[in-house]
Amino acid sequence: MAKVTNVLLVGVGGQGTILAARILSGVLQEAGYDVKMSEVHGMSQRGGSVVTFVRYGEKVYSPLVEKGTADIILSFEKLEALRWLPYLKPDGTIVVNDLALLPAPVLLGKAEYPYNALDILREKAKELITLDASKVAAEEVGNIRTQNVVLLGALAKHMDIEEEIWQKIIRENVPPKTIEANLKAFAAGGQY
Repeated sequence: MAKVTNVLLVGVGGQGTILAARILSGVLQEAGYDVKMSEVHGMSQRGGSVVTFVRYGEKVYSPLVEKGTADIILSFEKLEALRWLPYLKPDGTIVVNDLALLPAPVLLGKAEYPYNALDILREKAKELITLDASKVAAEEVGNIRTQNVVLLGALAKHMDIEEEIWQKIIRENVPPKTIEANLKAFAAGGQY
C-alpha cells in the first residue's frame, strides 16, 4: 500500500488555521500529491477549537485521520496541541506556536491552564519544534495576522517541497495587499 502522510492543523478560531490548511493542501497538490482535506470548525467563531485534517500521498481515499496516525501536528496554540496529542503517532512531529490562549473555563476560574504543555509534548513527540510565531509575525514581519504563515514556514523546512511552490500557493491564497507580508512571514518561519 502506498504511503499516506497525515497532518493535523489545530488552533483556536480566528488564528488562520483553515487558511493555512488550504495553503498546505494547495502546495501538496501542486507538488503532485493526491490530497484530501477535512475541516472541523466547532465553535471556532467564538474562540473554540479548530482542526483540519490534511492527508496526502500517491492515492488517498479518506480525509479523516484516526487517533495514533498523525505524522505531524501543526498547532497554533499549546493547549490545542495537547488536546489533539492522542492523534500523533509514536514517531510523530509536533510544530507548535509557544502561545497560551486561555479558554473560558480558565478565565472563569473553573479550570487551570496546563502551563507545562511543552514538557508534556516533548515527552510524547519524536521531534518537537517550538517557536513564538505571534512574536515573529508582530516583530519581524510587522503583521500579527501572518502567524499562520510563519508556522507554515517552520513546517515547510520538514517537507521536501520546493520553496517556489510554497510562494506560488501563498500568493494565490492570501489577500493581494498582504502577499509581501505573508512571503516575509513564510521566510521568517523557515528559520526555525
